[in-house]
Formats: sequence, structure tokens, C-alpha cells
Amino acid sequence: MAKVVVLGAGISGHTAVSYLRKNLSKEHEVVIVSPNSNYQWVPSNIWIGIGRMKPKQCTFPLAPLYKKKNITYIQAKVTTFHPEGDAKIKKGYVTAEYVVGDRKGETVKIDYDYLINATGPKLNFEATEGLKPGTHNTTSVCTYGHAVHAWSDLKKLIDRMKNGEQVKIVIGTGHAKATCQGAAFEYIMNVEQELHRYNVRDKATITWISNEYEVGDFGMDGLTVKMGSQLMSSKDLIEMVFEDRGIHIIKRAGVYKVEEGKVYYENLDGEHKVEEFDFAMLIPAFSGHGFKAYDKTGNDITDKLFKGFMIVDADYTAKPYEEWTVQDWPETYQNPNYQNIFAPGIAFAPPHTISKPRTSKNGTPIFPAPPRTGMPSGITAKLVADNIVEMIKKENNHLHHLGSMGNMGAACIASTGFGILKGRGVTITTNPIVPDYKKYPETGRINSKTIGDLGLAGHWVKLALHYAFLYKAKMKPFWWLIPE
Repeated sequence: MAKVVVLGAGISGHTAVSYLRKNLSKEHEVVIVSPNSNYQWVPSNIWIGIGRMKPKQCTFPLAPLYKKKNITYIQAKVTTFHPEGDAKIKKGYVTAEYVVGDRKGETVKIDYDYLINATGPKLNFEATEGLKPGTHNTTSVCTYGHAVHAWSDLKKLIDRMKNGEQVKIVIGTGHAKATCQGAAFEYIMNVEQELHRYNVRDKATITWISNEYEVGDFGMDGLTVKMGSQLMSSKDLIEMVFEDRGIHIIKRAGVYKVEEGKVYYENLDGEHKVEEFDFAMLIPAFSGHGFKAYDKTGNDITDKLFKGFMIVDADYTAKPYEEWTVQDWPETYQNPNYQNIFAPGIAFAPPHTISKPRTSKNGTPIFPAPPRTGMPSGITAKLVADNIVEMIKKENNHLHHLGSMGNMGAACIASTGFGILKGRGVTITTNPIVPDYKKYPETGRINSKTIGDLGLAGHWVKLALHYAFLYKAKMKPFWWLIPE
């Protein structure tokens, strides 16, 4: 009998545990460890943040589902890793702290034969002074709880606008190396449309602030998308959309401090500037959770497992940007030092950025970190689960399932407004995610598979995917037929 432990119940962790339980017989134990009591479909948080959905439409409780599916669920927060065990526990184990119930605060040791670290990112609001959600008129949509607060503040702002007050709204990234520009883009577009719905759009100045060198970078060095029969850069596409909506742009900005109604940033020219606001939604930096790791004698071996995020089968050799290649990216998400440990999704340490790294004249790095959210998180989680299933069933360590972001495609449907008849969406597919200029010298990607579209159909598809992926996450009949 094998015991597989999955850390984290987000998109990666929940996907992995679903496939593990589906494909392993009941003699094998599947365990999931997470401090969260609910699963949340994160892509729909932006709709919670404009009051168009309630949290109950985007979440469901984990405990009943895991009990029904014979998955052991431990509601606890992981603290340390012990891949070699110790004098008492000969297998690898992790320590975790219970977060609820009579055992809250108590530490438990959870041993494993195989471990999947799908803990995702720490939302590192602390990296930007004053950025904590709920303070200084700033909000977030990174969790459904944050999104509820964002809508509460936005609704109050709309009431002020109805009374004739002119306001300033700032939405974008809240750190010089933040990622997830896509979520901020969706939110600014939805907020803009909602102001029209409440007949107060003329009362607001809306500004996009981002660490991107050009808008439309999205942490992927931008895209050249096929729009109908024409090729169009994502820069031109997003600039066109922003101009059409009357949204101002501040780019190449590294936000470093937030005060009441003021956001402070540095640009690549080394200038320090201030943008005032009445309402702001700023995406924080993502970071690793700061886990520690120890060998069987208690020596610190954190550097064998972590480089901020978890080390996997990537090439982490330091080299100039011009020498980075798609071959640097991982294919199995397996830790090279401990072959029974894996890290899909945001939990793995990327070998380098995708966007060109740039620093200000003051030496401050200002550029997006590489995205690993959404579709790549699900794909890599299934890949890892499939490899572990084979390792258990065939009793060997040869990994057949491979998937690098250097040859992996992805689809992104960004909501730009909610509504069955008035909704809008920007649909973009890209292949590969990490551009390969040696194989595709013109744009770095396959033009016929990197396409874009604008319109109502995109909203319908995103809304359909909301229900489809929640159906899949609840492991309803034939859930596995829905692709990642």
C-alpha cells in the first residue's frame, strides 16, 4: 500500500487529489492537507468583486466531498519538510499545525510515500508597505473573502458617485515584480462596465498601473495574436481596449508604498511618483511560504527543496536573459534531490522570468514574474498525479508524462464585463506559453494556435466554464471528461 499526501486544496492540489483517488485503488491512501475549509474557483472572484456573484456560487465545502470520495482531509497548515524522516519515522514526513477544532495549534506529523506540494503562493502583501487589504482604501480579489470586501468598498464608492462626487480609481499591480496582471485586467474592465450600469461612469477617472514594460505583457513577454486574418500584438490590443473604455495607463511602475488614498511608485527612469485614488485594487507580489526542510539528523537542507518556491527539474543555472531557452523549464515537476516529491502549479520555482528583466536607473527590478496560474496549474497537477499513479502501479521511477510550459499551450478567457446580453470577454489562446524564438523566430509562438477574439461570446464561454469547472471540482459523474 502507498500513501500519497497532497499539500494544498487549490486548483493544483484539488486536481491532483481528484485524479489520484480516481486512478488508485482503495488499498492506497490519499491524503490532502490544507488550512482552507472551502474550495474556491478563483477565476470568478472578479465577479464577486463587482457584486455579480456571491461567494456560495464560487465555493463549496471540502470536508463532505473528501469524506464521500474516501480522501483523508486534514485541515492544517504545513510548517516543515522532513524528506528523510528521522530516528522514529523512517519515511519522509511533513509537520503541520491544526487550524480548527479542539486540536487547533497542535502540531501533527504526516508521513508519506509520495508528496505533492501544491501550496501555491503566499500573497505577499507585506512586500509593499501599506498594501494590506482593507486598509488605506485598498482591496484585493485574490480570495473570495477579499473580493467580498472589494465589492463592499466599491458599492460605497458608487453611492458617493451617485451623489455627484468625482472619484479616482486605480487598479493593477501593487509590487515591482508582481504577476497575475490578467486578474487585474479583468477587474478594471468589469469595474468600468459596472459604472456604466449604475450611470456614474462620468464621475470616475480610472487608471491602470502596472509593472509591465508594455500593457498586454501579462508576464509572458507579450503576445502576437491572430485576430481574424490579421496579426496583432497584445500591446496594441489592450491599448485599443483601454482607449475605447477611457482608461488611463501608467506602465513600467514598481509600486513600493501605499498610504491613505495614495500609491507611491518608481518607474524605470528612476523617478518616484504618487498617484492619488479613492478606491484601489492592487495585486500583491507572490512568494514562497518560507518553508524549512531538515534531514534525518536535523540539519537544515532547505536549499535542497526550495528556491523561494520548490525546486523541480528545471535548469536554474544563472545566465544572461539572451541565453535562456524553453529547455530550462521543467517537464515532470519532480524535485531532483528527492524523487518522491513533486510541485505542480505555482508551487514550483520557475527557472527564470518570461518577460525581459529590467531595472530602474536606481537599480530596482521592475518586471512581471512568470504566471503559472489557471490552465497550467491544472495541467501540471494532472501530469504529476498520473506519474505517481504509474510509479505506484508499475513500481518504477520512470516518468512517462511530460509537460513543459515551453511546449504547452494555454487558453485564457478574460472577462471584460458581466451580463448575458451585455457581457464581454477577451479570448486568447497561446502556444507555447514560454516563447520559443529558435523554433518560431517570427513571434516565438505558433501563429495559428495563438489567437484572439473580442465580444459577447467570450463572456458566455467564461460563464460556461465557471459552471463546468465547479462541476469537475465537485467530482460529479464523468468529471474527468472535462479537460484541464
